[in-house]
Order: sequence, then C-alpha cells, then structure tokens
Amino acid sequence: MKIWLLFSLALLIHSSRAAEPLTVDGKVLILDESNFDSAISSFDHILVDFYAPWCGHCKRLSPELDAAAPVLAKLNEPILIAKVDADKHTRLARKHDVDGYPTILLFNHGVPMEYRGPRKADLLVRYLKKFAASDVSVLDSDSAVNSFVEEAGTFFPAFIGFGLDSSVIEKFGIKYKKNAWFSVAKDFSEDLMITYDFDKTPALVSLNQQYNERNTFYGPFEDEFLEDFVKQNLIPLVVPVSYETLKLIKADGRKIVLTIVEDENEERSKELVKLLRGAASANRDLIFGYVGVKQLDEFADKFDSSSKLPKMVIWDKEDDYLSVVGSENIEEEDQGTQITKFLEGYREGRTVKKTFSGPTFMQYLNRSFDIRMVYIVVFMIAVLMLIQTLGIGGDRGEYQRVANQDKVNEPSSSTTEGEESKEYKEGDKED
Repeated sequence: MKIWLLFSLALLIHSSRAAEPLTVDGKVLILDESNFDSAISSFDHILVDFYAPWCGHCKRLSPELDAAAPVLAKLNEPILIAKVDADKHTRLARKHDVDGYPTILLFNHGVPMEYRGPRKADLLVRYLKKFAASDVSVLDSDSAVNSFVEEAGTFFPAFIGFGLDSSVIEKFGIKYKKNAWFSVAKDFSEDLMITYDFDKTPALVSLNQQYNERNTFYGPFEDEFLEDFVKQNLIPLVVPVSYETLKLIKADGRKIVLTIVEDENEERSKELVKLLRGAASANRDLIFGYVGVKQLDEFADKFDSSSKLPKMVIWDKEDDYLSVVGSENIEEEDQGTQITKFLEGYREGRTVKKTFSGPTFMQYLNRSFDIRMVYIVVFMIAVLMLIQTLGIGGDRGEYQRVANQDKVNEPSSSTTEGEESKEYKEGDKED
C-alpha cells in the first residue's frame, strides 16, 4: 500500500511539473520530454537549441541566446528561445534528427526548420524578426517604407508593392515568408519613386540589399506572372553557391549556368562575375551561379574541377550536367564574348551530357546521413569492445567526439552582418 502511495505521489508531482505554465519572461526556456510538446504548441515561434554540455560551439552560443531572448520576447508577436540538453534527453534528440551539436530548430506554428542564420545576439534578433512579422506589411508613409527596408536588412530580399492592394501579393507573402519580406505602400511621395527607381504605379519593386540589386515589375498583376517575378528575385542575378543557396536553387524550376573558378575571392573571379551578371540579366529563364574550388571543393569536384578553370556547365540540379562543345573553358581574354558563345552553343544544342563524379546531389544535400552512419559505426565498435572486455568495469571517460565533415572558423565579434550570414554553413556542428 505504501509503495502504491509513493508511486501515486511521484506521478502527481511529475504531472504537476508537466502542467506548469510556460511564461514569456525573456529567459531561455529549459525543455525536456515533459514540456517540449507543450512549448511547441503554446507559442507560434520558438527557437530550440539542441546542445551538449561538452560542446565548444554550444558553450559559445549559449550567452548569445541569453542576450537575444529578452529582446525577442518583447516583440508584438514574441519569439521564444529554448534549449534541450540533447546529451541527456537522447530520445527527444533522436525524434528531431539531431546528429550534431549544436542543432538549432526554428518552430513556426509547430513546423520545424533548421536554423542556419547568424549566431551573434544582435544579428540573430534581426534575422528572427522576419518570422514574427506580418505576411504583408502595410506602409502609409515614406518614413514607414524606409523603416521597413532598414528592418529587412540584408538577410532576405524585400518586395514592396507601390499602389497595390495587399490582397494582390498576400498569397506570396504567405508562401515565401521563409525567404523574403513583403509589403505594400499606400502613401508615398515622388521623391520615394525616384529613390526606388520606378516611374508609374502600380509597381512591385524587389530589393536584394546584400547584392545591391533592384528590379521593378509593372504587371500584368496576375498570379502566374507575379510568382515568376518573385521567384526570379528570391536569389541574386548571379548567386554564389553554398549549402543555403543550393536549397533555393533546387526549389527553382530553372536550369543553372554554373561557373567553376579556383577562388571566388580572387579579383579575376570577381571581374568574371560582373560579366556573368550582364548575361544573367538578358537570360532570365536561366539561373546563373558560381562556385570556387577553394570555397566548396567537394561540390565543385562533381563537375570535374581538375580540368582547366574557369569553366562553365549547364546543370539541371540532377546528377548529370551538360558541357557545351568548344566552350568548356573560359580563357582570360574577351570573356564576355566567350560567355555569349557558351550560351549560344547551349541553346543550339551543341552539348554533351556528363555524369556527376562521387556521391549524388541528393546525398550531398543530405550529408547528415553520413554523420548518422559514423555514429552507428562508433556505437558498433563500442559494443564489440564491451563484449571483449567481458564486463571489465571502468569509469565513464571522455565522450567520443565525431566531428562533422566541414569545420569553419568561429566568427569574431567584429564580423559584419553579411559576413556573419556566411560563417555558418552545412556541417557547422562541432560534434
């Protein structure tokens, strides 16, 4: 009877703990199996850090989250920050496919997406505000427009409808909320028209401040044409290939004109990108992108980057690509003419199909699978060693740390907003 009473009391205590209300007090929430689902269902936006106490990246991230939490909690539509000790609550970590530390998931209305934005407190706040903003902001003055653009920052492109009703672009504001800001300006001056370079209304202006690009759409304002304009301006005219931009490219229906260079940061590569930008502007049915072997060698190698560079290929985001006969490489002289000949050769069908070298594209995008396999192998080895010892005891030692495949330097406190957004790429988990 006593055992039953003790069991009932323990169950009551556990139930009371699980039922404790979660409050928005500006502090980082501590989550576990007892309150995780309740937290996710209670708040529209919640950022969850799955960490391990021994992880160096996690230790550096923790004070940034502590600093960002009270600012995000004060938004009209609060964003909460929470954390889970994934080393302790392994079942919860497995449920959410945590394969390295830290893994940061942003839950929007209960739907998770992996957070790969900046990790410094001020930039993290600026990045996350996007998800709590209105699907379409209504702006009623020049100052409201300017404030909207400033708030948008450089992480996401922004679309402003001048003289448009919000209902015209509302569905795109909902559909592409993860990728862009949307607004309509009801009241604005002629000076603002000059600033944003449009001469009549209605007009939809796209701004990509990170790449200093601006485009204007004057109609027709029908869904098909509007969505084409939005999709074409979600990524820049010439996009640097990274893990994040690959996902945007994959979602776009256009083929990509991909240029492989030795090093994206070399001056000659930057000059080549300027020429590609001109070609991209005249060929909006294609995506133009570039990748440096030094920056992303594993991806570049899939297109035989050992051959003479720079080189251009046509890629449809599958596991093969097209090489244009006679235009495989871009020589140093008159590169603009060579780009034109490459595009002419492609459109005239003078191409040869080649196959990816190494893992497939989807395997590259889902490299976390490889990490899970590493964990499985490590686990099997540990079991075999345990069997061999036949129960010989010993203290629990240092964790087996399996480094993810890519390592990047921790950004310094002086990192700019644009640099910060590029610091953390795929695989940026310490263990």
